[in-house]
Amino acid sequence: MGEFLIEGDAGIRAFDRLVFSDMVGLRTGRCRYSSILNEQAGIVDDIVVLKLDDDTLYVVTNAVPLTRVSETIRSYTRTARDLSDATAKIDVQGPLSRQVLLKAGLKDIEPLKYYGCCRTQWRGGAIIVARAGYTGELGYELYTPNDLAPALWEELLDYEEVEPAGLGARDTLRMEMGYTLYGQDVDESKTTLEASMGQFVYWGRGFIGRDALCLRKEKHDYQVRTGIRSKDRRSPRPQQEVRYNGEAVGVVTSGTYGPSVGCGVGMAYVPSDLAAPGTELTVGPKDLPVETAAFPFYKEGTCRN
Repeated sequence: MGEFLIEGDAGIRAFDRLVFSDMVGLRTGRCRYSSILNEQAGIVDDIVVLKLDDDTLYVVTNAVPLTRVSETIRSYTRTARDLSDATAKIDVQGPLSRQVLLKAGLKDIEPLKYYGCCRTQWRGGAIIVARAGYTGELGYELYTPNDLAPALWEELLDYEEVEPAGLGARDTLRMEMGYTLYGQDVDESKTTLEASMGQFVYWGRGFIGRDALCLRKEKHDYQVRTGIRSKDRRSPRPQQEVRYNGEAVGVVTSGTYGPSVGCGVGMAYVPSDLAAPGTELTVGPKDLPVETAAFPFYKEGTCRN
C-alpha cells in the first residue's frame, strides 16, 4: 500500500480538489472512501483517507499505481509527505479481531466505530489504526513503522484466534462483498459512474474531473459494474465475455468461487438496462449461466458490529 501525510489547512484544501469526496468537512477520528480522478474523470486510484486531527489527513492508496499517485498528490499538495517506504501495514480481520487487539494492549481501538481511526502506541512505537476493513467482517488496519512490524506480527500470531492469511483469502472475501480491486475492476479507463460508485460523489464542490463526470452523467452512455452469480460452484473468471441472448454485451472483471455463499460470484461491466438484479446472462467459452445480483453477495458480515 501507499501512505501519505497531509498537514495544514492549505494542504487539506489542495488535496480536496483531487478527490470526489469532501475532505475539508471530514470529522476528526473518521475515515472516508474516495478516488483520485484525472481530468477525464478516470479513476487514478481508489483510496481511504483518515482524519487524524483537525489539521492532518492520512491517505492510504494502492500499491499498483503508487508512482503515478505519488506524483499526482505531491504536484497538487506540495507539502504532502510520502511515508510509503517507511510504513508497514498489518490487517487483523474477523469477528474476534477486537478482542485480539485488546489482548495485545491496543486499548485505544475499543471505542472505534466502523470507519473510525485513531493514533495509539505499542511498545513505545507510534501506530495508526483504522477500522475500515476490506473483508466485510469486523477488522482493523494497523500502520506501523517498518522496524516495529515484525514484533507486532509475531505477537499477534501467538494468539490462538489468529491465523495468517494471504491475498487469495482477501480476494474471495472482497468479492463476496462486491468490493473492487484497483487494476482489475477499476482503473483510469473507468469513471466512478461506471464503477457504480456514484453514491459516494459529493457533487456540491469543485474537483478535478467533475466537468467530465457531469457530462458523462448527463449522456448516460456507459456500461456499469454489476454483481453476477452462478447457480452452482462453477465460477465466472476475469476477462470472460458476457452474453445476453447469445450476444456479447460486456466482460467479467473479477470472479471466483465464494466459499461463504456456496456458488460462483463475480462482477462484470454490462449495459445499465441489463444490470438490474435477476437478469439472466451467460459467461465464458462454455456459456456458464449466471444472473445479475446486488452487492453484497454475503450479507452476514460483522464489519458494523
